[in-house]
Order: sequence, then C-alpha cells, then structure tokens
Amino acid sequence: MPKANILVVEDEGIVAKDIQVSLEGLGYAVPAIALSGKEAVSKARELQPDLVLMDIMLRGGMNGIEAADSIREDLDIPVVYLTAYADAHILERAKVTEPFSYIVKPFDERELYSAIEIALYRHKLEKELKETKNWLATILRSIGDAVIATDRNGSVTFMNPVAESLTGWKEEEALNKELTEVFNIISEKTRKPVKNPVYRVLREGTVVGLANHTVLIARNGTEIPIDDCAAPVRDGRGGITGVVLVFRDITVRKRMEEELLKSQKLESVGILAGGIAHDFNNILMAILGNISMAKVFAKPGDKVFERLSEAEKASLRARDLTQQLLTFSRGGRPVKKQVSISELIQDSVSFALAGSDVGCEFSLPDNLWPVEVDDGQISQVINNLVINADQAMPEGGIIKVRGENITVDKDHPLPVKEGRYVKVSIEDQGIGIPKEHLSKVFDPYFTTKQKGSGLGLATSYSILKNHGGYISVESELNVGTIFHIYLPALREGLIPEKEVEEEVPIAGRGRVLVMDDEDIVREVAGDMLTQLGYEVESAKDGVEAIELYKKAMEAGKSYDVVILDLTVPGGMGGKEAIQRLLEIDPEVKGVVSSGYSNDPIMAEFRRYGFTGVVAKPYRIKDLSEVLARIVGRNS
Repeated sequence: MPKANILVVEDEGIVAKDIQVSLEGLGYAVPAIALSGKEAVSKARELQPDLVLMDIMLRGGMNGIEAADSIREDLDIPVVYLTAYADAHILERAKVTEPFSYIVKPFDERELYSAIEIALYRHKLEKELKETKNWLATILRSIGDAVIATDRNGSVTFMNPVAESLTGWKEEEALNKELTEVFNIISEKTRKPVKNPVYRVLREGTVVGLANHTVLIARNGTEIPIDDCAAPVRDGRGGITGVVLVFRDITVRKRMEEELLKSQKLESVGILAGGIAHDFNNILMAILGNISMAKVFAKPGDKVFERLSEAEKASLRARDLTQQLLTFSRGGRPVKKQVSISELIQDSVSFALAGSDVGCEFSLPDNLWPVEVDDGQISQVINNLVINADQAMPEGGIIKVRGENITVDKDHPLPVKEGRYVKVSIEDQGIGIPKEHLSKVFDPYFTTKQKGSGLGLATSYSILKNHGGYISVESELNVGTIFHIYLPALREGLIPEKEVEEEVPIAGRGRVLVMDDEDIVREVAGDMLTQLGYEVESAKDGVEAIELYKKAMEAGKSYDVVILDLTVPGGMGGKEAIQRLLEIDPEVKGVVSSGYSNDPIMAEFRRYGFTGVVAKPYRIKDLSEVLARIVGRNS
C-alpha cells in the first residue's frame, strides 16, 4: 500500500515523468500528472490526493501560485513548490498561498522525501488541531453559560452566542477589541466600575471570581446581574497565552433568592399575624359576647339598643379584619356559608372606600344567584380590587361594580368547571396596566407600586381558586382596568329568600361542657349558655374535659354538647380531645371552636368527628343557633 497519493504538476513532460519515477521509487503513488494550472485544479478536485507537488512557473493562463491558492482554499490539500529559479517578488507571492515547503531543482530523492514527509506530517497536525478547535468551539457555542476568550494582552479572541446575547456584541465586532470595551461591569451597590478579572488572571495566573452584586452593562445599556469566573489559558510550557471568562445571567436566581427571603419574612410576619389574630379574637369574644348578651335586655328602638347595635357592628368588622389577618397568615381552605353576594359586595366596597374621594356606581340585579363562600375571604378579594382601583385614580373618579349571572359551557369557555357562576366586574378609570405586565399581575410579589408588597392580587387569585372560581383582568393604558371575578353559584332555589334577621337568640335546655384555655372565653361562653337556659360546666384543656365527661357519664348526667377549643398551647386541644371522647362515647356531640377560623378542621369539622362549628368571636345568637340545631336533633 503506497504511503500517499501525490499529484504532480509540471508543464515539462519529461521532467514530470522523472519526478513520477522518483516518487514511486520512494513508495508513493502518482495517480496523475497535470501539465497546467487549470488541469491541476481539476485533477485535484477529482482525485483528492494527499499532497500536490507544484511547479511554480507554469505556462498558460494560470501559474503554479494561482493553482496552489485555489487548491488550498477549496480543497485543503497541502502543496509543496518546485522551482528552478524565482525572484523575490515571486517568492513573496508564493508565501501568500502558505505552501508546506519549497524544493529547488535539481534535487535528490532524499530532499524530495524529507520535504514530502514533513509536509504530510505538518498537514496532519494542522488538520487535527483545526478539528479540535472546531470541536471545542462547538462545545463552547452550545453551553448555556457565556464564554469570552482573550489573548495575553486582554483582547477578545472568541465569544460564544450566549456572550453575544448578554453583552450585545457580535463576535466579529468584538474580535481584537479590549475586553473592557465589550465586558463593561459595575457594582450594583456603589454603581462604580468593577476591576476586570482578566487582568488579574494575566498578572497572577490564578482563577478569579467576580465580587457579589456585579452588574454587566450591555451594549444597549441594559443592566444584567452576573456571576463569573476567569481562568488562565496555558501553553505546553505552562506560560499564560490568554484568559477564558465564563459568566452567566443570574437574574432568575436573584429573583428566586429575593422571593425566598420575602417568603421567609412573610412567613414570620404571618406567624405573628396569626398569633395576634387568635389573641385578638379571644378579646373580641369577651367584647362581642357581652354586647350581644346586653342587647337581649335592651328594647329594640331604644337609644341603648342602638348604641349596642353600633358597638356590635364595629366588633363584627373587627372580627372580619382578624379573619383577613388569618387568611394572610395561613391561607387554608375557606369556611363557606350561603350568602347574598350583593350585600357582601356593597358592604366590602363601602368599607374599602371609606374616606376616599372616589365614588362607586353599583349595577347589581336583584336576581343574582346565591353563592356559598367564605365571606371574610371574598370580602378581602373585593377590598383588594377596590383599593387598587382607588389608588389608580389619585385625582378621584368613579368605580363601576357590576354583577351578572352567567353559565360557563363549551360556547363560553373559562378555566373553571362548566356550570352556573356569578360574575362580578370592578372597573376603574385609572392609568391602566401596560400589556407586558398583564400576564404577571397575579404573580406573588409582582407590583408596580413603590410601596406595594405584590401580595394583594396573588392572594385574591389564591382565594378564588380555593372557591372553585376565577379572576381575570383587561386593561387599556390611560383608559382604565376591569377585573372580573367568577364565583360558583348555588343551585336555583337551594336557599330561601333572605328574611329579616331575628335579633332574639334561641333558648334551649341541656348540659353543656365548655373547654377553653382562656379564662375570659370560658366565663363569657358560660354566661351566654346560662342566659340561653343551659346548664354549664367548664374545663381549661382536653385532659380536664375528658375527666369531667367520664364523671358525668358515670353519674348519669351526660353532657348534651361539648364545645372544644381547637388550640390549647402546651396542652390537649380539641382535635385530640374529640377522638378520645368518641372512644368513650360514640354518641358525643362536639362543637369545634377556634380563633384560627382558617384551620382546615373548621372547614371540614365532620371529617374530624365534630357535629358543629362556631368560630370565635361569636355572639349569643350565633351560639344559640348552633346548639339549637344539635340539641334539637338529639331531642
């Protein structure tokens, strides 16, 4: 097998034959002889030889230099020149074609052999080097991080597409420019330029990372937070030939870190808010309970009755505020009840606009379907939307609130189950929301307000989702914004038309055990029950309640109802107590009560063994209705 295929290009036929004989004697194959430059290019393209032996001085239209240049550019085949004579001008032209060697005629076979072998070996190395560089460049262009390489002077020699995207410079524009011109970095905190790490790497020969809070200023002025690392590139002798800089956009990571920090802060605030709400509900229990008991002795229409009613309304509003604190702190499943959505909307809007210059126009038909919702949570949603609308109109204006019954089906699709819904629209005449922000308004922590937390709309979205509903938005700049909320409606005729609420609590008979760790709650609840006609005993925790229940059963004086506080710090609460009581008496009637009204047990009390639920703070009337249902069911 021949060592290599060599194309001989020589316009002297006899000389060409002599060269062919010499080459074949050295173990090479000569597939063809070309007598002109044009024929040399054609034969090289056809035969793809390993090397071309080219006479510089060829007769005809294309000389050897031109032919060699074409072969090198198009076919990447090494060329060795043959020349009998050449002036300086011709040799300078020949250098442009980057020949692998020159052989001066006449030559012996040893010279010929050495020149060819060196040329073949050099070409092989260059080809391997080129393939390695291409392979490396492909990898660098494919990785997700930005990469910039420099020479030993700090000038750009390479950029991958990610680096192009982040800096705003195309590789061909950046090549040979000072890195500082392309890679402009500042401190996010001080706004002062950051020392470029490349020069330190060149000076010290160590891997260098950027300081925290470094920002890249892109070519168009965009600021991008980045993280990076610069490392030296060394040659075979260990000398530094350049630097490779790897960096990445950490915008998403920073946002996640900020959101995690906010979440942790929010969790701490939430725990605090939940504790405050719980304690506040216990205080309200005493206030609201005593007011509601006092109203029983007052005559409707009297000044005293009116004053007590106003105080009761204020206490109920305070209860709603603690409910919002609990929703903020714990989320949780809604504690639903059947309500008139029109009244809920009007009360919530009036409260949100108290003291505002903004007015409201209501369009709420009398035939709006009833809904089953957590009125505290839905009130919070409406408050959020109305407050946003109010803030969008600092010069004043009108908020329009509309309600309508709709049916969601295939012809009117929404991302909710098909069925009947009440749609409530809240429209302002404010500045509007930019299109690029519309898709983000329900994201946690997204806000365009200087002092906003970005939680109002996210909380509203979560509340409506937990109700099986939906919220959407449409907006036009300088025209206004409309939020639409959709709430599942109850089946037609499921609840009767609302009657005038009876102020008189329902009297009853029976024995009731009250368990609560707060003295004031036990005292007020006991007074309420006594006033209603019940016989009352109390316990401070679940253990004491169980002991009293056992003794009552043994004495033949079982309790008709047990009211259990859900949470007892450091002791047995209602959840565990009801399970122990059910083991003692499967017929026990337990009512769960808690200031944490958002606890899942309050929403699904029957799953945990309770018969009824009453959220603190409650009025004597609220308690009487719960007991009347249970005791009445027993009798």
